[in-house]
Amino acid sequence: MTKTIGCGDWRWQALRWHHFFLLWTTIHGQTRYSIPEELKQGSVVGNLAKDLGLGLSEIFDRKLRVDTDASKQYFSVDAGKGELVVNDRIDREALCGQSASCVLTLQVVIENPLQLHRIEVEIRDMNDHSPVFSTEERSLKIAESTATGITFPLETAQDQDVGSNSLKLYTLSKDECFSLRIKELSGNRKIPELVLEKPLDREKQSVHRLLLTALDGGNPVKTGSTKITVTVLDNNDNVPVFKKPLYNVSVLENTVVGSVLLKVEATDADEGINGEIHFELSEHTPKSLLTIFRLNSDTGEISLIGPLDYESSTTHELDITAKDKGVPKMEGHCRVQIVVKDVNDNAPELILTSNPNPVREDAPKGTVVALIRARDLDSVDYGKVMLQIPRGFPFTLKPSFSNNYALVTSGALDRETVSVYKIELTATDSGSPPLSSKKIIPVSITDVNDNHPVFTQRSYNVYLKENGVPGSILYSVSASDVDFGENAKISYSILDSKVQDVSVSSYVYINSDNGSIYSMHSFDYEKLKVFEIQVQAKDQGSPSLSSNATVHVFILDQNDNAPAVIYPSSAALGSLAHQRMPRSAKMGHLVTKVTAVDADSGHNAWISYRLTEATDASLFTVNQYTGEVRTKRAVLEQDDSSQRLLIEIKDDGEPVQSATVTVSILLEDGLHEPILDLRHKVSEPSKKTGRMALYLIMSLASVSVLSLLTFVILAVKCMRNSRGSGSCCCARHSECDDYKNPNRNLQIQLNTDGPIKYVEVLGGDMLSQSQSFRSCMSPMSEYSDFTLIKPSSTTDFKEVISVLDASLPDSTWTFESQQVSSNASGNKFFSSLKVITSVAHINVLN
Repeated sequence: MTKTIGCGDWRWQALRWHHFFLLWTTIHGQTRYSIPEELKQGSVVGNLAKDLGLGLSEIFDRKLRVDTDASKQYFSVDAGKGELVVNDRIDREALCGQSASCVLTLQVVIENPLQLHRIEVEIRDMNDHSPVFSTEERSLKIAESTATGITFPLETAQDQDVGSNSLKLYTLSKDECFSLRIKELSGNRKIPELVLEKPLDREKQSVHRLLLTALDGGNPVKTGSTKITVTVLDNNDNVPVFKKPLYNVSVLENTVVGSVLLKVEATDADEGINGEIHFELSEHTPKSLLTIFRLNSDTGEISLIGPLDYESSTTHELDITAKDKGVPKMEGHCRVQIVVKDVNDNAPELILTSNPNPVREDAPKGTVVALIRARDLDSVDYGKVMLQIPRGFPFTLKPSFSNNYALVTSGALDRETVSVYKIELTATDSGSPPLSSKKIIPVSITDVNDNHPVFTQRSYNVYLKENGVPGSILYSVSASDVDFGENAKISYSILDSKVQDVSVSSYVYINSDNGSIYSMHSFDYEKLKVFEIQVQAKDQGSPSLSSNATVHVFILDQNDNAPAVIYPSSAALGSLAHQRMPRSAKMGHLVTKVTAVDADSGHNAWISYRLTEATDASLFTVNQYTGEVRTKRAVLEQDDSSQRLLIEIKDDGEPVQSATVTVSILLEDGLHEPILDLRHKVSEPSKKTGRMALYLIMSLASVSVLSLLTFVILAVKCMRNSRGSGSCCCARHSECDDYKNPNRNLQIQLNTDGPIKYVEVLGGDMLSQSQSFRSCMSPMSEYSDFTLIKPSSTTDFKEVISVLDASLPDSTWTFESQQVSSNASGNKFFSSLKVITSVAHINVLN
């Protein structure tokens, strides 16, 4: 029958194989060598490079090193040959004592990438120690009445070697009264005992001198001996006898000092002084035990006077002698075995086998960061250690062999969020209550260029006065990069673009280090009002990352242009402008109209007129805002026929700019009012009047066509911008509102005030920068020309005046202009247009 494996079983199997291969890539198998102790320094243990499958070059390149728990570095690696050699004298007995197995565990750490190999070196015992007795001579006093067969424990010899090289047997020199018997104890321990074979006769031989020899099993055999002197005593023929020849007691290592561990008891069959017993510790008791245990000579109680430590020694043995007070003294012997039981009194210890390496923030999951080893000095029951890592860290622990762990990445890293992780590892043993220890492992995250520079603003608005000093700072942009080091160093540059068909780099330059933008020359508001700068911030990473910001530079107008007089023009007729006026003129009669323009904008272009000098100041007045010259009263017979007016024209800027014009007025008799003459001419149809009407109609039609064309262009542009941006055709909300403002609709106004006739075509609000044109005709003009001027934002007013003067010798034209504003893309359109009509000819000026 075929067994079907469920989905959960397959997942479990896959998870087990995943952990197996992950562990295999980090921790490799172990290698074992076997060497004898006491090898000379430089002796070869084995070819480590060959056994680990490494080339000789990898030993140096990958920084192979050997680590051990021992206090000395007994081994090192010959980098030239790849051999593991002896680095220091190895004394097996000092390392492992009487343990049957002596194995040194080495950790071979290889970096780049990190690998850990476990090497075990077995230290074989050499027969380098002879059996040793603690005393060179021992005295025994035995009564001659002692019964045969009585045994007397002798001192045991100690051999630091183990196995076949350890102590094997004892021999006793030949004596007819004594023989040697070996008593076998647990743990393959042998105790020599002296056996009385024949009754002693003090009178025959009072002293017996014996030699006890201990032999080991080495080749060659090593020996040690002690002398035994037996003095034969008379009388007191009963020895004290212990209730037990061997006492066993188990004691916790944390037993309080002063506690009584056990009590030995002995009896003597004699009476009186021969039956009184006192207890003593054996003469060969080590001094180390005398600092831990104390024997009460009267009661036989053994108490604790020093601390016990399971990790230092698990078993202590005491030889106790019970002696009577007879003559000669008789003695009995027993052995006390004290077993120390472990208590969970040692906290686990965490050891870094390899210091943590810095980790790139784009390191993949499973990257090995460090190798860690846990150790607990307690017994196996309490020495099992479990490691834990706090939640929330993108790291995890992968166990290997013998409490070794690999710290690996388990999640995404971001240096900008956390640049150094301080991972607190907790090691907990299996005791009750469990003990734990903590160790903080710092892991540094190295930077990767994964963040773009970020400007403080996506766009900047800079307002700059015209006529500034070249080389002055316009603005300083700033960007920051959350990366580190070279990845965070930012340089600034200006992206190439065009401003009025000229590269923007000819206008400004930028400091690549601090982002300060400087002007290359002075700016003129009348030529350039606004332009854009595309600034790029780029970091020094590889590959480098960048971001852009837009700097909008607005040129602010300064009052650097004086008003220019357009009408009456003094260029054609000299320094004076001549006008004629009938003497029959009444109060309020419009004599002429002075017109001037200012190339500046805003308050700097607001013009006011003032009469500064006059032949008769009581006869004429000038309107402050319109420049109209009117009579203040009716003309009298005594008034001079020639009147001279000096009119000052000032703007509203700071400082004030001004200009003057002189108007000469001739008072003539018999000159009719133009309006009456015009009505008379209208009432009498003539060929010339019809032609003038035709020209007037044509001029109005031209204005209408021009207005319609302007609206069509604006509508098409608005629709294109709406498709591209999905919003209003203007770049800003305020501009959208301006287009919706009904005040921007064109208005046509006919002005027939006084002798000057004109039609005004108005469009746009008064606050916008605009351009308008006006043509005026005086009734005194000998010509009746209607001139259309093609508007242009760069029109020079003096050139316009000269053109008008050339076409109209009688200086009957007035030209007014205001600059037109530019939208975000640099296209210019008109917000105000005035056309003041006359009659007769039409001239088109391009």
